[in-house]
Amino acid sequence: MEYRRLGASGLMVPALSFGAGTFGGQGPLFGAWGSSDAREARRLVDICIDAGITMFDTADVYSGGASEEVLGQAVKGRRDRVLISTKTSLPTGDGPGDAGSSRSRLIAACDAALRRLDTDHIDLFQLHAFDAGTPVEEVLSTLDDLVRAGKVRYLGISNFSGWQAMKSLALAEKHGRARYVAHQVYYSLVGRDYEWELMPLGLDQGLGALVWSPLGWGRLTGKIRRGRPLPAGSRLHETADYGPPVEDELLHQVVDVLDEIAEETGRAVPQIALNWLLQRPTVSSVIIGARTEEQLRQNLGAVGWSLTPEQTARLDAASSRTAPYPYFPYQRQEGFARLNPPVLARG
Repeated sequence: MEYRRLGASGLMVPALSFGAGTFGGQGPLFGAWGSSDAREARRLVDICIDAGITMFDTADVYSGGASEEVLGQAVKGRRDRVLISTKTSLPTGDGPGDAGSSRSRLIAACDAALRRLDTDHIDLFQLHAFDAGTPVEEVLSTLDDLVRAGKVRYLGISNFSGWQAMKSLALAEKHGRARYVAHQVYYSLVGRDYEWELMPLGLDQGLGALVWSPLGWGRLTGKIRRGRPLPAGSRLHETADYGPPVEDELLHQVVDVLDEIAEETGRAVPQIALNWLLQRPTVSSVIIGARTEEQLRQNLGAVGWSLTPEQTARLDAASSRTAPYPYFPYQRQEGFARLNPPVLARG
């Protein structure tokens, strides 16, 4: 397993990390993802640790906290060998204090996560969404207090826009607060919006990307093909509306090239899609999920090799889409492009 620094921090994280959204399995969304109990989860954690995957990601909203509980049981007795990442801010109930990033909510959410995980600290504590109703200064001071208290080691965000992330980073620097070092983002061959604004921001500000849903919400498993119905066992039957939208033609274009490269390399389609992400700027770790040992072991095959530049270029071309304004002039027009290195203009 390759290890990388998490953004502009000293924390080393594995190139692949494990998403524990399949642990617990409660509710219409997370029940469709998976329902691993503590015994099954411990077996998956065993395989991960043996392969060098040492970071495990969860959230308080996953199965109403059951994911955190199961993960805590699965790593019991080897807590010092793993990194735990969890998230808060999304609604966990109907009460006025059950959502957002207010001081009271963050303190309560952190303490509750520590109890469910049965640990004395969280290695990476992330805001699952931006809370427009709470002053950023209040959020940052509270998170800084949690770091100083030893409850949290590092801070991150998830699903922030560029201005939301930049305002937070600027105020943290101004007031000497603990700084975000990670941004958990949606990024895949069928969802490259991350590249237009958030990737250049990550490069400039030292925000390491933790990639969620790297297989396009289950669309890049190799089971979905042009002109065929969704496979009977696909979770998309129940969860498509929860995830990022993907145009059918884009999906088929990408899968056609993935199939070609699979023939050339002898690698599975998901392995190729994950390997492409591992070569992208700012990516610190790609979060993989698995309901079974077979799925997990297949995903582990994404590391230890690299696509050729020619294969990468074909995937780039198949998955490319015109940038939204104000980015498309920097992509299309020479005068704009000369002012920005390509990696800053578009990943």
